[in-house]
Amino acid sequence: MDWDDYAAAPGCWDELIVDGRPRPGCEGVVAFLSALSIEDIGERQRAAEFAIEAMGITFTVYSESGNIDRSWPFDIIPRVLTVQEWDAISAGLVQRLEALNLFIGDVYGSQRVIADGVFPADVLHGSVNYRPQCEGM
Repeated sequence: MDWDDYAAAPGCWDELIVDGRPRPGCEGVVAFLSALSIEDIGERQRAAEFAIEAMGITFTVYSESGNIDRSWPFDIIPRVLTVQEWDAISAGLVQRLEALNLFIGDVYGSQRVIADGVFPADVLHGSVNYRPQCEGM
């Protein structure tokens, strides 16, 4: 693939290329893609989409009528993250997992979140995913 003639759509920010050159940190991905033809990239994209469909990986947009399952959108060209971007994302994921684990521990334990009025008891006990037999574990 020749990047000299490549340009992002007007007004769009391109994650890999700027002024015909790879952005810092994207050199390896751009070099790999440069060794492929447009046909190769298209064939790989179609193969990935077929695999996703064959595995039944779907999502549903419940706000739309019909609740139709759709294949998961997937782009074979990876998103390149800097170490700094990953560090921020990683810290956020760790924080979220810790918060979820604390919440789950509380609703199946002392239920302070309910006693303090933060979370309604009827929402918890009415949830099809709540397992009362796990209380106190």
